[in-house]
Formats: sequence, C-alpha cells, structure tokens
Amino acid sequence: MNDLRLEELSATTIVAANSLTLKPGQEQYVEPVSHSIAQAYVNPVSAWPRVVLQGDEVVGFIMGNFDAENDHEDLRSAILRINVSADAQGQGVGRFAVHALAAEARSRGFEKLTVAYEPGEGGPEAFFKRIGFEVIGETQYGEHLAALTISPATTGDGE
Repeated sequence: MNDLRLEELSATTIVAANSLTLKPGQEQYVEPVSHSIAQAYVNPVSAWPRVVLQGDEVVGFIMGNFDAENDHEDLRSAILRINVSADAQGQGVGRFAVHALAAEARSRGFEKLTVAYEPGEGGPEAFFKRIGFEVIGETQYGEHLAALTISPATTGDGE
C-alpha cells in the first residue's frame, strides 16, 4: 500500500466515495459519505474531507473537523467520518488516513485528535485502539469518545 495518497474531493472522486462498500454489519457504525459531503458544504471552513486513493481507485474516505474556537473542546480537532472499502480493509488504508489527518491537525497547532464511535461487535473500537486512541469519556448519545495525542514531537506515523 505504498501508493496511497489523499486528495480533496472532486466531481470524479465524490461519486466513488459515495459508492464505497463496507463489510456486512458495518453500516450501523458509519454515516453515509453523502452526509459528510453535505456537512462539508455547510461548514467549509472547519470541515476537512478527503478521499484515499490507491493508484486511481478511491479506497477510503476521511473527514476531519478543525475549529480552534469550538465551544466543545473535543470537537476542535476531530475525526468526523472514516470509511474504508470492504476490499481494502486490513491493508493499512484506515491507518494511513488517520495519520494524514493527525499530521494536518499537528500542522494547525493541535495536540490532540478525537473521535466518537459507537461501541459494539464489529465496530471500529479495535481499530482506533490499535493506532493509539484511548477512551477519554462518553458522548451524550452513549458513544465512546477517544483521543490520540499528536504533540509536535509525534513522529510522522501519528503514534
């Protein structure tokens, strides 16, 4: 997976991102990419949507939020969505996307990246823990809130 790269959304990649197919049962843990695209359109200043490409194929999508003035500290630098196609899961695509988002957060002066996710069988918790996120609380909806420290001394791999 050395040829992974991030790109901003384009007319071509939006269609492919909306067509990403997850593994059975994962749909309950992830909002459709189309929701993220709409959210990015409404919040163009703080939203950071990107597709992950392997060669010319869209294999993932990640959307971050960067808002230093947000009243909710845990939303100032956060992963709002991450989707990896079923065929590309387990090949480093998600890790690559999170590390790229962490690097962007670091370049903007943030020292922490957060994510909220629903715990459960087949959910994303094991993935987030493997790459260094630690549960720091719970949202009002019962989701786990986890954080990754991304201090300036953090290496380029996000850990």
